[in-house]
Amino acid sequence: MAFDVDGKRVTVAGAARSGLAAAKLLVDRGAHVTLSETRAEVPEAAGLRAAGVTVELGGHKTETFTSADLVVLSPGVPPDQPAVRAARERGVTVIGEVELASRWLRGRVIAITGTKGKSTTTELTGRILEAAGFTVTVGGNIGSPLSAQVAESTPETLHVVETSSFQLEQTDTFHPWIAVMLNFSPDHLDRHPSVAVYGEAKARIFENQDAGDWAVINADDPAVLDLARRGRATKRYFARREPIAEGTAIEDGWIVDRRGISTGRLVPLDAIHLLGPHLVADVMAAATVGAIAGAAPVAMTAAVEAFDGLEHAMELVGERGGVRFVNDSKATNVESALRSIESFDAGLVPIIGGRFKGGDLRLLRAALASRAKAVVAIGEARPLIRDALAGAVAVHEAASLDEAVRKAFELAKPSGVVLLAPACASFDMFHDYAERGRMFKEEVARIVTREP
Repeated sequence: MAFDVDGKRVTVAGAARSGLAAAKLLVDRGAHVTLSETRAEVPEAAGLRAAGVTVELGGHKTETFTSADLVVLSPGVPPDQPAVRAARERGVTVIGEVELASRWLRGRVIAITGTKGKSTTTELTGRILEAAGFTVTVGGNIGSPLSAQVAESTPETLHVVETSSFQLEQTDTFHPWIAVMLNFSPDHLDRHPSVAVYGEAKARIFENQDAGDWAVINADDPAVLDLARRGRATKRYFARREPIAEGTAIEDGWIVDRRGISTGRLVPLDAIHLLGPHLVADVMAAATVGAIAGAAPVAMTAAVEAFDGLEHAMELVGERGGVRFVNDSKATNVESALRSIESFDAGLVPIIGGRFKGGDLRLLRAALASRAKAVVAIGEARPLIRDALAGAVAVHEAASLDEAVRKAFELAKPSGVVLLAPACASFDMFHDYAERGRMFKEEVARIVTREP
């Protein structure tokens, strides 16, 4: 039976871009929509009301949720929020925005998750498929929300979707044709009560797949292998380090596709222009999806060669007097920061800190001890960073990001690298990681262009 909301009362929680897209989609499908938001003001409120959406600001009213036929959550709204919990107790169905949109998509879904590398892999996968001639949309947790893609969805469309744990935990029927899990390490423990619960949310990407679908799995990551074990899809492995007889591997300077006794070349390693060896694994995952979909190696190589990476992800943003500046503001957890740090050999001065999301900062000690001159700590996590890194590397503190960049520049002279790799969320000082990255780049620009 087709999913139908015509005439139904639907409450959408959260007025960020996913919630806004969901509200508009639901109105277009005939629902009576109330958008509930904790903020007192939302710039889009007038336009929403004009479109027929009831907008409630300043907090989530329990009655708005318990009286609904359906509740749709934006990813940023915790599922244990009191009004949401009350709705569930009343028997109201609660789903996430990705789940909502997926019920109306006509094309196939390629869903990508992991603790790090999701955005890079999602964008590159989209570019590979476009270069190969497919009709493609790219979005989800980045770019265009899935709800905004429903209107243009056709049976030929491939929807390449970045999916976070926040989105996946509220899925029910979400069914990717290809599900990709890049890696897994502790993250978002300020939202998920345990690493196990976080893992369960991630593993939902495989939940509704069957033998006609594909699970693309990082064979270098034991945690990913464990989480993917329950899935029913046909498994396709990729590995940068572990030897694998079948799957996507590296051989003689190429990313190759091993199938039985045959090996096909996909992408030469010298076509990759991304900082950091860990990003090679993201390229391998994207190439694996391309191979499953039927993209020709020449199209894959062209897409990879033209891809210089995403803003705020291992982005080289300037150089002054032999000191390079690299913006990896998207490294919002310990594992991501570790991979960033390990991308450099010596003379490194990382800027670390913000709002800590959980994990073990002590995991950075060995990598920093062998390659960092010092660390500059910022934000709420400063005392945690100081304690975790004591004895491994000198830790300096800064009250602002501008001060941190200037201090790191002086410490990195004469030929080091200033690396923004926060290992933390940005919300104590900035709206999001992108604003943090932009502020970093603005201060770098001032340093690069100022008179000697």
